[in-house]
Amino acid sequence: MKFIELVLQNFGPYCGKQVINLNPEIDDENSRPIILLGGMNGGGKTTLMDAIRLALYGHRAQCSTRGNLSYSDFLTQCVNSHTDPVEKTRVELVFEHIENDKPVKYRVVRTWEKNPKDGKDHLGILDANEWLDIARANIWDEYIENLLPLGISNLFLFDGEQVKELAEQEIPPQIVVDAISGLLGLELAERLAVDLEILVNRKRKEIADIKYLANLEEIENRLKEQQNEYEVEALLLTSLQEKLKEVELHQQEVVDKFISEGGKIAGERSQLEKHKSEITASVEKTRQVMCELAADILPLALIEPLLNQIYTQGEKELHIQQAALAHDLLVARDKRLLDLIHNLALGDEKVDKIKHFINQENQSLEKATTEQPWLLTDTETLHQLDNIIHHYIATAKTNAEDKLNILQIKEEEIITLERQIQTAASPEDYQRLVDDLQQAQQQVAESKANWEITKRRLDELDSNIRDTKKELENYTEKNIDRQNKEHIIYSAAKVQDTLKLFREKLTLRKLNKLEVEVTECFRYLLHKSDLVHRVAIDTNTFSLSLYDLQGKPVPKHRLSAGEKQLLAIAFLWGLARVSGRRLPVAIDTPLGRLDSSHRGNLVERYFPSASHQVILLSTDTEIGKQEVETLRENEAIAREYLLKYDSSTRQTTIQPGYFW
Repeated sequence: MKFIELVLQNFGPYCGKQVINLNPEIDDENSRPIILLGGMNGGGKTTLMDAIRLALYGHRAQCSTRGNLSYSDFLTQCVNSHTDPVEKTRVELVFEHIENDKPVKYRVVRTWEKNPKDGKDHLGILDANEWLDIARANIWDEYIENLLPLGISNLFLFDGEQVKELAEQEIPPQIVVDAISGLLGLELAERLAVDLEILVNRKRKEIADIKYLANLEEIENRLKEQQNEYEVEALLLTSLQEKLKEVELHQQEVVDKFISEGGKIAGERSQLEKHKSEITASVEKTRQVMCELAADILPLALIEPLLNQIYTQGEKELHIQQAALAHDLLVARDKRLLDLIHNLALGDEKVDKIKHFINQENQSLEKATTEQPWLLTDTETLHQLDNIIHHYIATAKTNAEDKLNILQIKEEEIITLERQIQTAASPEDYQRLVDDLQQAQQQVAESKANWEITKRRLDELDSNIRDTKKELENYTEKNIDRQNKEHIIYSAAKVQDTLKLFREKLTLRKLNKLEVEVTECFRYLLHKSDLVHRVAIDTNTFSLSLYDLQGKPVPKHRLSAGEKQLLAIAFLWGLARVSGRRLPVAIDTPLGRLDSSHRGNLVERYFPSASHQVILLSTDTEIGKQEVETLRENEAIAREYLLKYDSSTRQTTIQPGYFW
C-alpha cells in the first residue's frame, strides 16, 4: 500500500483547498522513502494525521482531538473557522495497492457541511479513472479492514506521545495489545471460538423439544442480562480505577507539599530535639575524654623532636660509659698479646704492624672516651623514654585525632538538626497540612473501597456467568436430542480445545519471531551494542524484558529516556516487519527526548528503512538542519513541505521546502 496524494479543503487550520503530493517516487525509475513535513507546534501536523485516519476509517477513526465527542460534533469541530456556511469541508486520500497482482488506485473522498446531515459525512470512492465506485463505497469498512485494519493502524500511524507512553509503561496499553494481537493474527482464533459458541447455541435451539425451549430461552436471557450487567460493571470499574489514580496522584502531591513545607519535620520536632540533646551530651562526653587526654601524656607530643634528641644523646653517653669500662681491660689484654707475639718470634716487621694496629685501635677508643657526659642517664630511664616516644605518645595522638573526628561529625549533625528544626512549619500551618493530608488519605480510602466493592461485584457476576453457562451446558446434555446435532456440539468443544492449543503455539511461534526482529531492530538503533543482547516478550501481557550477553536481566530503569524510546520504536518496527504487510509509516513528532547520538541512529538507520514510504511530521528542533542534511545526503527524502502557520489568522498553508 502506498499513499499518493492528500487533499484538504477547509479542514482544521487549512483554509481553502490544499494538496500534498505524498508519492515517494521522484520519477519512473527512482524512489525515495521519506516525505518530510515540517511545522511548529500547533501548526497542523497532527491534523494531517487525523485527516489520513478520517479518510480511511470515517466514524471509526481514532483521531487525536475527538475525545468523547459524537461523530457529528467532531465533524463540526473540524470545519475551518473561516469557511463560508454554504461551503463544504473535504478530505481526500489517494492510495495505491496491489490487487490481483496489479497496482490499482483509489481516491477516498469524504465531504460534509458545518452541521452535517444525519450527523454523517458523505463517502465517495473513485477508481483510477475517477469513476464513482458505489459498490466499493457500500462495503468500504470491510474493504479497508483487509488492507489496513483499524486495530493495527496505530502501529503504522503513530506519534511521539504514543512512543513515549509505550516507552514508559512496563506493560503496553490495551490499545497496543489489541493491535499486536491483530497484527500477529491471534484474534482469528478468538473470533473463531466466539463463532463456534454462537453456532453451538443455535444448534441447541434447533434440537431442543418445545416443552424445554422456554427454559432454555430463560437461561439464555438470564445469561445475556448477566453479561450486559458485567459490561456495565466493567466500565464502572475502569472509571473507578481512573478516579483512584487521580486521588492517589493528589495524595502524593499533598504528601510532597507536606514534606516540602516542613510538615513532616514539624511532626517530628520532639524527636529531632531529643536526638539533638543526645548528640550534644555525646559531644560533652567526648570533650571530657579530650580533657583527660590533655591532662595525661598528650602534651609531651608538643616536644616530641626534643625528646628524640634526648634519647639519641642518652644512647651516645651509654656507649661512652661502656667504652671507658672496656679501655683498661683491652690495654692489659694487648700487653699479654704482645708478649705472646715476642715469644713466637714472628719477625720484627710483622710485630711492628701488629703494634701499629693495636695503637690505632687504642687511640680511637681513648678519643671516644674523652667526650664528657652531661645527661648522665641510665639504661632503665632510657628504656622508659623509648616507650614514651614510640608508644604512649603515638597512642595518645591517635586517640585525640579520633575524638576530634567524632566531635566534627557530631557538630555537623547538630547543625543539620538545627536547620531541620528551623524549617519546620508553624503549628497553624502544620495543622492545615495535616488536615489536607488526612482529607486526601480519606479520599483515597473511599476510592479504594468503591473500587473493591465494584471489583467484588464484578467477580460475583463473573462467577454467576460461569454458573449460568454451566447450567446451560448441563441443560443441553440432559434434555436435548443428540441424534443429529450432538456431533456438532461435541466437535465444537474439541475444536475449542484445539483452538486454545493452536493459539498458544501460534503465540509462541509469532512472539519468537517478533523477539528476534525487535532485538535486531533495537541493537541496530542503539549505539551501545553491548548493553542488550536479547529482548524477550511476555506471551500474556506483551511486556518487554531485556537480557545482556551473560543472560542476566537488564532492568529497564537502567535505560535512559532516549533508550526507552528507541526500544519502543524498535518494538513497533519489529511488529511492522513481522506482519509482512507493505504499509506506509507515518510518524508525528518522531524524535521526542532523544539525545544527539540516538537521533543520529534514528535518522540514519530507522527512517530510511522503516518502510517503503515514511511520512515524517517534525518540528525544527526534532529534525533540525544537521538531520535533514544527513537525509538529503543519503538521498532518502522524496519530497519536503513546510506547514506555514499564521498566528494572526490562525490558518496554515502548505509550502514546498523545509525549514532549511
